[in-house]
Amino acid sequence: MPHRTSLDVERNADKILASNQGTPSTISVHSSDASSEASDASVEKELELPKLEYALPSKNGTSSFTRWLNHVFFSVYRKTFTAIFFANLIAFIIIVARNDGRPYAPDVGSAASANLMVTLLFRQENFVNLVYEIAVACPHSAPLWLRAKLAKVFHYGGAHSGAGVAAVVWYIMYTACTTRDYIQSPSSAALGNLITSYILVSMFCLILAGAHPTFRRMYHDYFEALHRYSGWVALCTFWVHTIFAGNEYRMAESNSPVPLGRYLIGTPNFWTLCISTSCTILSWGRLRRHAVYPEVLSDHAIRLHFKYRDMPPFYGLKISTKPLLEWHAFATIPDDDGTGPKGFSVVVSNAGDWTNQAIKNPPTKLWVRGYPLHGLLYTSKLFKKIVVVATGSGIGPCLSLFYANATPHRIFWSTPAPETTYGEKIMKSVLTADPEAVIWNTRTQGRPDMLMIAYQLVVEAQAEAVFIISNPKLTQRVVFGMQSRGIPAYGAIFDS
Repeated sequence: MPHRTSLDVERNADKILASNQGTPSTISVHSSDASSEASDASVEKELELPKLEYALPSKNGTSSFTRWLNHVFFSVYRKTFTAIFFANLIAFIIIVARNDGRPYAPDVGSAASANLMVTLLFRQENFVNLVYEIAVACPHSAPLWLRAKLAKVFHYGGAHSGAGVAAVVWYIMYTACTTRDYIQSPSSAALGNLITSYILVSMFCLILAGAHPTFRRMYHDYFEALHRYSGWVALCTFWVHTIFAGNEYRMAESNSPVPLGRYLIGTPNFWTLCISTSCTILSWGRLRRHAVYPEVLSDHAIRLHFKYRDMPPFYGLKISTKPLLEWHAFATIPDDDGTGPKGFSVVVSNAGDWTNQAIKNPPTKLWVRGYPLHGLLYTSKLFKKIVVVATGSGIGPCLSLFYANATPHRIFWSTPAPETTYGEKIMKSVLTADPEAVIWNTRTQGRPDMLMIAYQLVVEAQAEAVFIISNPKLTQRVVFGMQSRGIPAYGAIFDS
């Protein structure tokens, strides 16, 4: 089925529902007086609008099963994972064929360490930012289908998990090879290589088991601890293991072996391990504790201001009160009083133990780790015009996009008591970004039809794509509803 632009969708949606039965629908629309820049207060009014809605076009595809395959199961995340799997399968066939069915342990080890390097690179902030920059560099003159595919660069987690699983499989194979070699030619170096190999396999299997989506959702703090400490043990063990392995195989490869140092720097294993170690050092080497200036918005939300540096739009940051135990990622918002950037802030809403504690007892200092990281909304720059959909505190990450004002946009924000919960400043930011923003108060109006309203904004604005920041269930529903009708739509990837 060919990809359709929003103009194609609009042609298919020209028919407005002919029957306007029932009472007029009421939606909450916030507007600001554009002619009076001196007025900071927004005016909230209830508008009685006729029940005239654009009819949703039929979904693409021949059946619900094929649509599920195209838009859910065969996601870019899974496609990336699969591509890495087959690349490793080809490498495995080559290694086995080249050695007459008996894989040579150093070759298998090099494949394992190469995959480990890729795994860590796709969690290193500077590298991920580079990947984003390359994808977003595509000009608006490029076809929409190409820009729509490049916008899915935030599925890079598929490369992280794909290479991680491959590294574990390779290393299990490597351990089998070193066990065979030790049985055939026992030595002290071979014993050290064997012991460290089994330690590494144990750590890798723990990491892999803990990263399972179900365990990760139910026991997130344990997942973090398992991932972090097993990873650190594995990385340190890998260096010891590399020395033992180098000592064993330099002796086996020649009757007059070269010095250990010269042998190591001639192996791919050494250099991939150097890059892997650098990824960890770059992140944790930037660990700093900074002053925080809290702004309590309500008993449900707080805005934390940082003044140690300015922050460009479209970045996120990891913060913590206990840096060795847990980290929380938030989208940053440039703070600007009208005279230019003055630090940055993050919006925190009550969504768990840590956020609840931050609201009840606002912190004055927080740990910050790593370099600021691009996220989903950065890819909005690929499109000429977009619709931004947010629920609750999902408006927080969108504020950075509104501040950048890089892409024309329409806004649909659904939340209970928006001004009471999030304050006048955030309301003003939303209305400045889109004076005709649809702000739906769920406390007085109930739950809106997110898909229908988002679709109407797409048609009215002739937008090329939809971006949604919400909970997993609603994100998946809106993204699937749009994509299955040929409209590019993007939402956060959970448990990636």
